[in-house]
Amino acid sequence: MSLFVPSFEESVIVREAEAEAVGSAPTTVRLLADSSSTGGALSTQRVTLQGGADGARPHWHDNSAEMFFLLDGAADILSGEDVVTAGPGDLVVVPPGRPHAFAAVPGADADLLIVLTPGVERFEYFRHLQRIRLGEVPPESLLEVQELYDNHFLSSPAWDARRR
Repeated sequence: MSLFVPSFEESVIVREAEAEAVGSAPTTVRLLADSSSTGGALSTQRVTLQGGADGARPHWHDNSAEMFFLLDGAADILSGEDVVTAGPGDLVVVPPGRPHAFAAVPGADADLLIVLTPGVERFEYFRHLQRIRLGEVPPESLLEVQELYDNHFLSSPAWDARRR
């Protein structure tokens, strides 16, 4: 087992009012800390989903684990071929290489704290998603940056069956 020791000197403090928000209802992402600010230790964002909104389609990361902590509401989280429903205070950690996705439970809201570790520069990924939502770049452009953001998409019959 190898031990990764992040390298940064000062505490990272992000005030709610200073966090960049990407998107708006029904899906809002607050960018909290990127890998570069934590010496590679982690990347973290807060995702707020309203009315059963999707968070992320099925994907996997080769080099990072992803942690989902439900602050409020109810969320469906895909881990492999299993879909679990998480409630306030529940924690799900998905290991590297394992397919996963998340969304608010149909008809419900969800507020999640999401952490990738070790960190990956993700802020530009979320800004890219926003450009897709605004029609500035085509959805297929995401396929061109999968390696850059260690975000690899796949199909999941288990997820599709749950989200119909």
